[in-house]
Amino acid sequence: MKIKISDYPTFNKEWDKEKTKKKTKKMLKRIGELQYKMYAQNKYSLLIIFQGTDASGKDGLTRGLLKYCNPVGFEVDSFRKPTPEEYAHDFLWRIHKLTPGKGKTNIFIRSHYEDILVPSVEKYFSPELIEERYQLINAFEKTIEHNDTKVLKFFLNVSEETQKERLIERIEIKEKHWKHKDGDWDTREKLDDYMSVYEQIINRCNDIPWNIVPADKNWQKLYATAGVVLAALEDLDLKWPDLLSERFKAGSSEKR
Repeated sequence: MKIKISDYPTFNKEWDKEKTKKKTKKMLKRIGELQYKMYAQNKYSLLIIFQGTDASGKDGLTRGLLKYCNPVGFEVDSFRKPTPEEYAHDFLWRIHKLTPGKGKTNIFIRSHYEDILVPSVEKYFSPELIEERYQLINAFEKTIEHNDTKVLKFFLNVSEETQKERLIERIEIKEKHWKHKDGDWDTREKLDDYMSVYEQIINRCNDIPWNIVPADKNWQKLYATAGVVLAALEDLDLKWPDLLSERFKAGSSEKR
């Protein structure tokens, strides 16, 4: 069954704001506890991928999600136009070297999907090459999960109206000037094309399923995302590691 982004809300009218924010805080604290336990156990890892149009709120969501996490156990990376060195390698080279090692949580703000999204809309590459990339990405993500890394993918579903409001804020509010890029307005003119490719991506690369979350309101976006992340961590067999010491094992004479 084909997934249509338009079938998913950008705002959930049924969620009560205050109740939802209280639930979110509890979930975020629990995520912090489990993230630290995962780091200590050094067996599993977590890769969280955020994709969405400009001004869908990927940076803010990252800050909110990591509020109670221990910085020693996570890393955040953002992928944009490849550098000359990155162009000299296969398109997944820059991605693979930043996937999380054992115990780590990594967040990708944009990801390998940019290497399908932009070239498809701007027609940089042939349809045959793009088709190969779909297959390579599916295999790549399965390889990552084979190494006990849980991969979670999120598409931040923001309405066209809310996106426009946020882009205007970047012009009118001094504290947001640094976010403004003229190119974001050029991209917006091709929004239908970008959304069409996003829909293809979600359908073609859904072996590891996408989570389409409402992104018109930050509190809803954080709540929906936190619920998925918490469920994934709770599904792992997380345990505090045993003491690795012959000298100080329970009952040893030196300990007494």
